[in-house]
Amino acid sequence: MASLTGKTALVTGGSRGIGRAVALRLAGEGALVAVHYGDNAEAAGTTVARIEEAGGRAFAVRARFGEDGAVERLFEGLTAGLAGRGLDVLVNNAGISSAHAIRDVTPQEWERLLAVNVTAPFFVIQRALPLLNDGGRIINMGSTASRFAVSTQIGYTVTKAALESLAPSLANELGRRGITVNTVAPGAVRTDLTAGYTAIPEVVAGLEAVTALGRLGEPEDVADVVGFLAGPQGRWITGRTIDVSGGTYLGPLV
Repeated sequence: MASLTGKTALVTGGSRGIGRAVALRLAGEGALVAVHYGDNAEAAGTTVARIEEAGGRAFAVRARFGEDGAVERLFEGLTAGLAGRGLDVLVNNAGISSAHAIRDVTPQEWERLLAVNVTAPFFVIQRALPLLNDGGRIINMGSTASRFAVSTQIGYTVTKAALESLAPSLANELGRRGITVNTVAPGAVRTDLTAGYTAIPEVVAGLEAVTALGRLGEPEDVADVVGFLAGPQGRWITGRTIDVSGGTYLGPLV
């Protein structure tokens, strides 16, 4: 039997990239997956179709984070799709990036980064708590950006560090219910979000040169770790950040 048979999951930003890989992974383990998306209904439909073609179950839910009422719209669609069932796995994956140094970050960009990358997952968790079953899982998508310095993504780095900081306090609060809370921190992963630099051979070569395993990540590399944390084998890990970067910037390669 698949490890998540009979369970339910919500993956925010589940229509593309890492989110899609996570949705496919959880559905492959037997979960009914709610695939959240902001604007790209076609991509969300593709994710749902791929899950169903593989024999899984899924439905799409639209809510554009950063807009007023987005969290409530998300949960209206989620509760309708769950049809009276609780939620077992929450994956806060939705996020936006920034490619600006501090001198170029505008107040508007800063506010949107905070709204989508910090405020939305914070209130998604708050809203999910009454729905979350005992023994459930909360998994937030952080970044190795909070571990090493990249000046051209400082706004993104701040938001991911803030999201990462939620896990210890939430894990302490929710532990008596058997709910684990962890952060998964990917490094450079080939997705449409990173296509701006992963399509440049020189940049890729530079990243591979500082990564112990010598390559960029794929969405499935991250999804497998999320699947582990979401399943029964991840029951004794909580309040932690799991680096999923292939060993990026560990030190000099000799």
